[in-house]
Amino acid sequence: QVQLVESGGGLVQAGGSLRLSCAASGRTFSTYDMGWFRQAPGKEREFVGGITISGRSTNIADSVKGRFTISRDNAQNTVYLQMNSLKPEDTAVYYCAAGSVAVRTWRYWGQGTQVTVSS
Repeated sequence: QVQLVESGGGLVQAGGSLRLSCAASGRTFSTYDMGWFRQAPGKEREFVGGITISGRSTNIADSVKGRFTISRDNAQNTVYLQMNSLKPEDTAVYYCAAGSVAVRTWRYWGQGTQVTVSS
């Protein structure tokens, strides 16, 4: 069992930056790939990016590539989403998830954190 808690969301102006954190409980964090997703009002949930267990491989969605990066610290049971050059269209609730990047299966989800980008 893995419990995930996101933090770091908030209100930021366009062009600004935020770093989201996702803290995991349980000793099995380092056995899961981790992913970030987002869902804007009235839209379907969107994959933002994922990172493998070792942290050596990441996969970033084209919509945020070059602006967002993912990292993880297995010693701290935490995964991060660094968001730079934010745009109003990045406004959404951001979720982290634990599972498998390769088979796109996500077993555990956090409760989400709101990111709002003003123009």
